[in-house]
Amino acid sequence: MTKKEWPLYEVFIRSKQGLSHKHVGSLRAADETMAVENARDVYTRRSEGVSIWVVESKNIFASDPSEADSLFEPADSKVYRHPTFYDVPDGISHM
Repeated sequence: MTKKEWPLYEVFIRSKQGLSHKHVGSLRAADETMAVENARDVYTRRSEGVSIWVVESKNIFASDPSEADSLFEPADSKVYRHPTFYDVPDGISHM
């Protein structure tokens, strides 16, 4: 008899003060419902979250860090996108 491993899920939590979800860790679960419940128990023990996302790790596709130069080069050639061309008005402190 072979032991079947549960799928690995990546967990993202949105905090009470945050506007976006942040990756907080990984866990194994039999399905999505169990993954959300386990994420709640493991990563929000002190009621610090308002929303939980779980994504099966095999469904995440990422860029290769060794290809960063060619991937992000187009942004470097558009200097008008850099914030150095804009004056920040007085009174704006969160930019």
